[in-house]
Amino acid sequence: MSCPDCFSGSVHEGKPRGEIVKLHGLDAYSVGPADGRTPKAIIVIIPDAFGWEFVNNRLLADHYADRGDYKVYLPEFMLGKAASASVIPTMRSAMNSSALMKPIHIARALPAMMPFIMTNRIGKSYPRVKAFFEALRIAEGPDAKIAAAGFCWGGKHVLLMSHNVTVDIDGKPTPLLNVGFVGHPSFVEVPADVADTMTVPVAFAVGELDSNLPKDAVDEIRKIVEAKPAPATGEVVVYKDAGHGFCVRADTSLNDVAKQALAAEEQCIAWFNKHLGL
Repeated sequence: MSCPDCFSGSVHEGKPRGEIVKLHGLDAYSVGPADGRTPKAIIVIIPDAFGWEFVNNRLLADHYADRGDYKVYLPEFMLGKAASASVIPTMRSAMNSSALMKPIHIARALPAMMPFIMTNRIGKSYPRVKAFFEALRIAEGPDAKIAAAGFCWGGKHVLLMSHNVTVDIDGKPTPLLNVGFVGHPSFVEVPADVADTMTVPVAFAVGELDSNLPKDAVDEIRKIVEAKPAPATGEVVVYKDAGHGFCVRADTSLNDVAKQALAAEEQCIAWFNKHLGL
């Protein structure tokens, strides 16, 4: 089950500038470079529990498109059962309340969380996500440059697809992904999720205070992924004093937290540029 931090954070201000399209059977938020440059590669965002309609996730897609020559897609992977952003203030009250009141606040939040939890367990959601990437790879072709950025719930899917997951194109097995990035991923199994079968280079952005990934787990992930032979060599960046969700739901009114979120954006784009040759 997801932890309370998966449903906490801040809602950002801004107006997403992309459009809604139908892509390989799913609704998707789609955005390209603001100045009209031709995209050179594709980023697919697999979001946190708040899904494809959450303004923070759409604004992040805009940022990625503007920081490089990327077409960015944010598909509806959750069958209309994303967590409601209305739960965020309730969870903030829970985190700031006494031990006596905290369970009461969390109980009030459950109706907004349970549809997501029941519909989008990894065993149910991964086949949906994988099918989308298979269709995308077939449509775009074996030479297309496809990156995936996953956050919280979405991070697990990126890790699963990094393990030599392919689709047949003209009789040749072709990887679904060229490169991956995960921000504060949930449900990570160490060492299984970063084992020898991992063939896609994946970068991790982890908050120092993330209870989902304690220091010993992060240290083991770093030891494994940074020792992988190229091109599968990964990286792990730990953001001091950052908690779970900081890449997407940071309180941007707090200067240090905003800087960490921006640094994670820059880490992601630099990683993709490096491995996609941009």
